[in-house]
Amino acid sequence: MTIHIPDQLARDSARIAALESKSLEQLALERLESLLETANSPQAILRTIRSLPHPSSQAVDDLDAAIASARLPVDEQGAFDRKPPAR
Repeated sequence: MTIHIPDQLARDSARIAALESKSLEQLALERLESLLETANSPQAILRTIRSLPHPSSQAVDDLDAAIASARLPVDEQGAFDRKPPAR
């Protein structure tokens, strides 16, 4: 299939493709696919997740510490295993 586009659009698209280290065809295909995807498609979700910044090691350490401090002690006895209080 051949699509005719204005020269300025072709130049701008080629510049963007070069900045993203992609071929013009690759850029055009990715952009067209993104227009046709629904917001909740697996590809859209993966693309969104992959575009998020990676957390710093300090942020991961802070999260681990918060999780550890919020842990409750393990109780081996279930709620129904307890003897009723003496009257």
